[in-house]
Amino acid sequence: MSKSSHFFGQPMYGQVIKLLDKSKILELSRENGGERYTKRFNCWIHLVVMLYAVIMRFDSLREITASLLAEARKLAHLGISFKIGRSTLADANKRRPEVIFEGIYRHLYATYRHTLSSDSRSRKTPKWMKRLQIIDSTTITLFSNMLFKGVGRHPKTGKKKGGIKVHTVIHANEGVPSDIKFTSAATNDSFMLKPSSLKQGDIMAMDRAYIDYAKFEELTRRKVIYVTKMKKSLKYKILSDTMYQTPEGLMEVRIQKVEFSKRVSKGETITHQARIVTYVDTTKARPKLIALLTNDMEWDPSEIIAIYRQRWEIELLFKQMKQNFPLKYFYGESANAIKIQIWVTLIANLLLMVMQKGLRRKWSFSGLATMVRINMMYYVDFYSLFNNPDKDWESILSEASGSPPQPSLFD
Repeated sequence: MSKSSHFFGQPMYGQVIKLLDKSKILELSRENGGERYTKRFNCWIHLVVMLYAVIMRFDSLREITASLLAEARKLAHLGISFKIGRSTLADANKRRPEVIFEGIYRHLYATYRHTLSSDSRSRKTPKWMKRLQIIDSTTITLFSNMLFKGVGRHPKTGKKKGGIKVHTVIHANEGVPSDIKFTSAATNDSFMLKPSSLKQGDIMAMDRAYIDYAKFEELTRRKVIYVTKMKKSLKYKILSDTMYQTPEGLMEVRIQKVEFSKRVSKGETITHQARIVTYVDTTKARPKLIALLTNDMEWDPSEIIAIYRQRWEIELLFKQMKQNFPLKYFYGESANAIKIQIWVTLIANLLLMVMQKGLRRKWSFSGLATMVRINMMYYVDFYSLFNNPDKDWESILSEASGSPPQPSLFD
């Protein structure tokens, strides 16, 4: 049988890890004590093995090591020239500091952020998109309260569910995390909102978990716009109230200028002025009133609504990561091992998104991740295959539709 028309001289996984800088990774590891007492299993090989496991969606150390044995010849070309046992990988996940993998992710983000934001120059993109940052968190459930303080209850046993909360900030025109912090599931989200890290002209979209009058007032002083969802329990004084109606006499949008007051100590009260923009959300089966809070007093309400709707981009990112990578099963029971796996998942997600940007043909992320997983250790060119996945079929059908072979003397 002839070779595939997508044939390439190295496995597809080799093309994925070409986006990594090996010397930088080893440098970060040495700086943070990751190469102490290491004979052969250095940080580069550790990352290559963990990325392989995460992209292949393996659920256990046994699956990882069994697959490494089966692919020994191909992995040798990637620098893995010795047998890796379960204990070797388990010990590395427990002992090598997770801050190394955080450094690797941040280096990759700084390297490829402009590649990921290339579509921001499109004419259809609103002018405010480049300035918009979105902040939110997602909880990765662990049914153990030993490592991270639990939240909620197990539906059967009634015990608290342990969990690690991933606090994330993304730039709307990039689609990958620009800042990440890990805490226990019980930690309040608002600590992640840092006005001092923002500059004049920035826009922040967030959920109602981040409402903090003192921080909102500081954002206003720094000329940073925020848009968030209202809490029903908030108390305020109405300074002005305007309602706009449709030709049929129904409410289209309501704009209230309000003032919030909160006593923080004896003789000290925080006051903050903002706008409440209330509109009818008709995107679902039943129309629903949505009230948004913002410190912008001038923009058209449609722009404020569009900014808040863009917040769903971060929810889609969380969904993308949880659906396409193994975050239900962990390769270690220590906090360090869990954090390493999450950092490697973030790295894998970023690498695949960078490769996706280089394609002419449009692919959903789930479709691309599935195809990469299937072809991971095949000698096929990533860009040739993903730009024209039907090419081999077209060649086979073309050969089959030709004239039948002539009989030989041996027929």
